Amino acid sequence: MLLFFKPSLINIKSIYFYLNSSYTTPMRTERRWAGIDIFRGWAILLMVFFHLSYDLEYFNIINFHIQSNSFFIWFRFLIVSMFLLTVGMSLKLAHYHTIHWSKVKKRSYALGLSASLVSVVSFLIFPSSWIYFGILHFVFVISILLLPLLKFPYLSLFISIATFIAFHLDFLNMHWLFNMLVSPLHLPLPFSVDVLRFFPWVSLVLLGMVTISFGWHERIFAYKIWNRKSQINIFFKYIGENALLIYLLHQPILFGFFLLIKEF
Repeated sequence: MLLFFKPSLINIKSIYFYLNSSYTTPMRTERRWAGIDIFRGWAILLMVFFHLSYDLEYFNIINFHIQSNSFFIWFRFLIVSMFLLTVGMSLKLAHYHTIHWSKVKKRSYALGLSASLVSVVSFLIFPSSWIYFGILHFVFVISILLLPLLKFPYLSLFISIATFIAFHLDFLNMHWLFNMLVSPLHLPLPFSVDVLRFFPWVSLVLLGMVTISFGWHERIFAYKIWNRKSQINIFFKYIGENALLIYLLHQPILFGFFLLIKEF
């Protein structure tokens, strides 16, 4: 499963501003880039569709062969790529001129607790394949590790490209860390319902940061598709602005719905 966790009451507001911090100049909407919100909204909606497909297969309603079907493999790649690009863009926008350490501390605390909750809840539901490093764990770690690179866009671009190439040439992986932690942490084998590898996905976050640093977002989100005052853009902008709540709630709702259907 791509993402699965239950909503938490742990400082929801702090995480909300972390995932949705798209500050910009007054020439766009007062404090946000509408195009980034719309882009994030598309990613969230596609994620909901992916999880709907996963749940239909999990409850033996429709078998999509998600683990082996090339369409769903590439579909997942698209969703994660879109989402992590927005994480990188938001990280740079939130600390554009300087790093706000008080915000970093508050958000790290909230994300860390929420990621821990994900692991606990998933362990109770999927004890043999619980989530030890899902998307929220990844965002928590990456939002701290990449802070020193915010002021170095060329280095960030180089690392992004080099990391992506090295991973696909099988020169770079985290197998050594997994092998070191699998026994003491009792990590699930052979798989987790949601795991996001540090490599190569860090490349996408770095690319999102670079996109803001070089001003590429000003060209990308200047196209009419992102600025048209249409109902569909208003809809996706709303989803993007409320990404965290949808992110937290959609899978428990879908999963609970199919559990009820199974019972009756």
